[in-house]
Amino acid sequence: MKRHIIAFTGVRRVEMQEEDLRAPGEHELLVRNEVSAISAGTERACLLDLPNLADSKPGQFPKYLGYSGVGVVVDKGRAVTGFAVGDRVLTHWGSVHADHNYIAQDQAVRIDDPALRADHAVFAVIAGFSLNAIRKTRFEIGESAAVVGMGILGSFALALLRSAGAVPLVATDLSARRRELARALGAHHALDPADPACSARIREVTQGGAKVVIEVTGQAVALKQCLGFTARGGRVALLGCTRVSDAAIDFYQEVHRPGVEIVGAHTDARAARESRPHAWTWQDDARALLALMGDRRLAVARILSASFKPGDAAEVYRQLAEDPDFPVGAVFDWGK
Repeated sequence: MKRHIIAFTGVRRVEMQEEDLRAPGEHELLVRNEVSAISAGTERACLLDLPNLADSKPGQFPKYLGYSGVGVVVDKGRAVTGFAVGDRVLTHWGSVHADHNYIAQDQAVRIDDPALRADHAVFAVIAGFSLNAIRKTRFEIGESAAVVGMGILGSFALALLRSAGAVPLVATDLSARRRELARALGAHHALDPADPACSARIREVTQGGAKVVIEVTGQAVALKQCLGFTARGGRVALLGCTRVSDAAIDFYQEVHRPGVEIVGAHTDARAARESRPHAWTWQDDARALLALMGDRRLAVARILSASFKPGDAAEVYRQLAEDPDFPVGAVFDWGK
């Protein structure tokens, strides 16, 4: 039996590869994928071979993308505990865009709710990145908050802040379509960062500046703008991955004097084995998010916007490379 995998074989080159399936290793699960989530920012950067790619060097191909899937365990290694063949699972690292994946048992979480849709549950890994950033800011109910960049991470950050009681809640994005999504997800204000009055407007509606800011674009120019509307003593979480440095920041005037905290919120910096306040493991965040989805307190249906056939991957990634309004919440459906 063959395994089929989407691979980036060069800049803007996408192929469907195949290889023989093998038995899972001693501590591995073999999972037949139902869906895999597209993380547009990371995958576009890998497709174009941009800087700061965590798992590959510039010019290194092939690249195998995807880090969140939902599927069914079809085989397991002899040392695996806590999982059975037939279990439906959410998978993390190792979960590439493929019809079958080999997953270390500590990179899987069982999905116990049979009514939870696969194309919703699959976002529990990506939404966990957003939740981790919010936790790191020590957000409290009733604080003002701003989310900068309404891609997939920003959309989940906004939805979670709305659920957690951010008032007022502000979103910024260059795309009118994404600003409309922000309003649908509960933003009180959705603004265009290119508007010269944007920062002043945020300071006005938040009565002096946002207490919590989630910066998702990864652009220095956006961070500089954030610092202009962050409240004294506010907290800024860096959730986006920086690909270019495009603005100088006066750290004395914009960070040091106003007492602003800037915290890195990359998932690699989260708790590894045991959750603690403001720092949960990815598994505990995923379980919490799956429960919020099942309880209908996380509006995944508004974020999910496209389901693609894996066989159309080359065209999907052409769109991703060229269209700034590529669907925010997109998946590959391995049943198609």
